[in-house]
Amino acid sequence: MHIFNKKLVAKERLLQLNCIFAYQLYKKMGKRLRKLRKIRLHREGTATLIWGFIVYAALNALVYYLVTPICPMVGYLFAGVTTVIYLVVVNFFRCPIRHYEDDDTEGLIIAPADGKVVVIEEVEENEYFHDRRLMVSIFMSLFNVHANWTPCDGKVKMVRHHDGRYQAAWLPKSSTENERSTVVITTSTGHDILVRQVAGAMARRIVTYLQEGDESFIDEHMGFIKFGSRVDIYLPVGTKVNVELGQRTTGNETIIARLS
Repeated sequence: MHIFNKKLVAKERLLQLNCIFAYQLYKKMGKRLRKLRKIRLHREGTATLIWGFIVYAALNALVYYLVTPICPMVGYLFAGVTTVIYLVVVNFFRCPIRHYEDDDTEGLIIAPADGKVVVIEEVEENEYFHDRRLMVSIFMSLFNVHANWTPCDGKVKMVRHHDGRYQAAWLPKSSTENERSTVVITTSTGHDILVRQVAGAMARRIVTYLQEGDESFIDEHMGFIKFGSRVDIYLPVGTKVNVELGQRTTGNETIIARLS
């Protein structure tokens, strides 16, 4: 009888553990599903994805009927490689729905892009300010989200697009020589902040939605850069930044600085 009770207790304990594991798995999957529901594809990728899928389907159909019967391994390999490439392109045009949670956004500068902080230094800014500014640069790899968010609340003072070269975006001279779009925003605290979208070696199109005279708000999209690039933010000298070199940023979430 004593042994029977021990077995019964063990079974009950095992059942409890299974229930706990199932509940934790349910919570984890629920979080992932909620996260997936907050991801959509950016409108800038609509044409690229449609035409890309047509080419992808046509090539795979051609290889399936002409090559696979002769050499199945080549056909399967081609299908696998092209599928991965297409999924990478789909991943590139991800556009997560994000909302900054804190209501106190006065003087707040938020990361305008996903990526990695590659520069924090004082530089001469000669397009608008013509004086020294603290530059924070965020480099976006091919695998980052390439939608750009408005970094602060305020009013758009200037929007200017420059044609240029397509050098590697991590080079310092890319900020002044590459194709780029410059936006100046006057914040609610009276500071002028310059944000510059910079094209990279692969980037061939910069889109800026803001126009001069617009009211700008955190949570809004500022623009989009296709296929690898960087975003520079120019702040007043002496601004205390909340990020470090090499730090990963999340657009519309990571705090760059707070101006007073």
